[in-house]
Amino acid sequence: MNEIVWPTIDTKHLIVDSKQMLILEKEMFSDGMPQEALMEKAGIQISRWLLKRKPLLKYGITVFIGPGHNGGDGAVIARELFLKGFLVKVWCPFPIKKTLTNNHLNYLTSIGVTKLVEPPDPNCKELWIDAVFGNNQTRKVDNKLIKLFNQKFHNKYGKVISIDIPTGLCPNKGEPFLDNAVKADYTLVIGLNKIGLTQDSALPFIGELHHIDVGVPTNKLSKVDKKILKVTYKDLKNIDLPSLPKNSNKYKRGRTLLIAGSEKYPGAAYLALKGAISSGAGFISAVLPNLVAESIWQVAPEIVLKGTMQCNQNGNASLFSALKNIDLSAYDSLAVGPGIGIDNDDWQRSEDYLMGFEGLLILDADALNRISKSKLGSKFFLERKFQSWITPHSKEFLRLFPHIKCETNVGLAIKAAQEFNISILLKGANSVIADKKKVWQLVGTDSQTARAGLGDLLSGFVAGSAAIDLTFRKDITTDFFAKYVLLHSFAASKCKRGSNASIIGDTLSKIIRNRKTR
Repeated sequence: MNEIVWPTIDTKHLIVDSKQMLILEKEMFSDGMPQEALMEKAGIQISRWLLKRKPLLKYGITVFIGPGHNGGDGAVIARELFLKGFLVKVWCPFPIKKTLTNNHLNYLTSIGVTKLVEPPDPNCKELWIDAVFGNNQTRKVDNKLIKLFNQKFHNKYGKVISIDIPTGLCPNKGEPFLDNAVKADYTLVIGLNKIGLTQDSALPFIGELHHIDVGVPTNKLSKVDKKILKVTYKDLKNIDLPSLPKNSNKYKRGRTLLIAGSEKYPGAAYLALKGAISSGAGFISAVLPNLVAESIWQVAPEIVLKGTMQCNQNGNASLFSALKNIDLSAYDSLAVGPGIGIDNDDWQRSEDYLMGFEGLLILDADALNRISKSKLGSKFFLERKFQSWITPHSKEFLRLFPHIKCETNVGLAIKAAQEFNISILLKGANSVIADKKKVWQLVGTDSQTARAGLGDLLSGFVAGSAAIDLTFRKDITTDFFAKYVLLHSFAASKCKRGSNASIIGDTLSKIIRNRKTR
C-alpha cells in the first residue's frame, strides 16, 4: 500500500517548505483568488484567534509591520483589533515595499491607529506582534531588531507573537540566518505548516505552535510532492488498532523475539521485554545474556527464553551461539540491539541469520552501532531483502550514514530511507518516521520521552505491536511504525506516577488495553 491512510492529508497535517507554499499561493491567485482576499482572511483569522485570548490584549498591542505581504497581514490584524476597541500601535522597522501593505497602513492611520516613529519600549507590558518577514525570509535580518524583540521576551514584559515564521529564522532549516532570531511565545502558522518550524533547532524560537486555516483547497494539497505530515497527540483519536479475535490463540496474537542486554547493560533487556509485554503480543520470546536469563522468570515469567548469550571480556553480548540454534521463521518480528554492546567479530558471524530473516527486523542501539563498524556497513540494508525498521538517534545515524547530508532531520531520514529501502525513526525532540515515499513528523510531544531506557522500552513495544498487526496482514506500512512511536510518547506524557522507563511501561500497557477494549 502506497497511499497514506493516517493521518488525513489536510492543512493541519501537511508540512511544506517555503517554495512549495509560494507555489500553492501562486496557483490559488492564478485560479482567481485575489491577493487582497487571502491577506484579509489571514489577518481576520488571526484576529479571531487573539480575541479568544483577551488576557494577551489587555495592555494593548504593538504590531511590527514588515515591508511585504506578511506586514500586510499584520496591518489587517491591527485594524481588526483597533475596531474591537483595543489600544493598537504599529511600527515599521523597514520601508514598505508592497502597495497592498502600504494601502492597509495608510488606512490604519486614517482611522486613528498610532504609527510610531521610534522603536517601542521592550519594558512595557503590551503584546508585540512580529509581522515583519514571514515565509519569504531568505537572508539575515538586522540584529538590532532581533535584540529588541528578545529583550522583551527575556524580560517577560508582555508576550511576543510571530506571524508565520519568527523574524530571522530560516523557514526551511529552522535555524537562525545569523546568530539569533526572534524568540516568540506563540507562532501562528498561516495556511500550511512550514518545515523549519517542526525541526528541533526551531524549538527555542517558536514557542507554542498554532495553525491558522485560510482555506487552501484540498485538490491543491493532493498535488504536493514529498508528503510530510505533522503528527500530534490529537491524532491518537484516529488511530485504528485491531480488535483481536476472541477465539484466536496466543500464537495468532503476534509472535515476537527480542535479542537484548549484556553483562554491561542488563537493564536494557528488561525494559525491552517490558515494552513488548505492554503491546499485548500473544507470544514473546527472548535471547538474553546469562546474567539476565537467570532472573528473568522472577520479573517477567511470561517470557519464553529461547537462548542465552555469552559475554566477552568487556561485558558485551555474543549473538552467534544463540542464533544458530533458533528457527527465526517462527516469528513475525525480531528486535535486536538494546544493550547488547559492541562485538564486531560476533556481528560478522551473526549477520547472515539476521539478513535471512523474512519477517520484520527492528534494529536499535548497539545493533546499529555494530552495523556501522562492520565490513558491510550500511550496505547491510541493501543486502537484506526483507522489511527492516531502524531507530537511531542523531549520532547513531551519522555513524551509519556518514555520506548523507541534509539541512533537516526530515531530509536526512528521507534520503536514508530512499537509498536503503528501509523505514527509519530518527529520534529527537520532534522525532521523524520515514520510508522512501512518506514522512511523519512528531510535534508537541512530551520532553519526558528523552530519558535513559525509554528507547529500549520503545524497541520492545514496536516489536510486539508490529507482531500483532502482522497477524492481520502480510506486511505493515510505515504509518503503523509512526503510530507505535506516538503511543509510546503519549504514555510518557500521561504517566502520573513518575517518568522512568519502567513506570511508563505500565502506563503504556494500560493505554493499549483501554484502546483495544473501547
